[in-house]
Amino acid sequence: MAGTRKKQAMPLAGALAAALVLAGTAVFTVSNAGCASAGEYVQHDGQVELVGGCVDPADLPPAPGTQPAGTPGRAVDRFHQISP
Repeated sequence: MAGTRKKQAMPLAGALAAALVLAGTAVFTVSNAGCASAGEYVQHDGQVELVGGCVDPADLPPAPGTQPAGTPGRAVDRFHQISP
């Protein structure tokens, strides 16, 4: 009977060890993220805006639909062919 309990306890011990490793990795990643201010979400006139944080707006792509109509640029059609 003692052998059966060991066999039943091994998957539980393995799952607990994996959870501990994943939790430790998450804590390590967050503590070394290199961002002094995480930022905060602020609501203005029904719009939610991220204020502060580590994201530089210049690094983000423009939102869809912000390019004026008729402006030349690159596009991908539904057949995944790039057109100028």
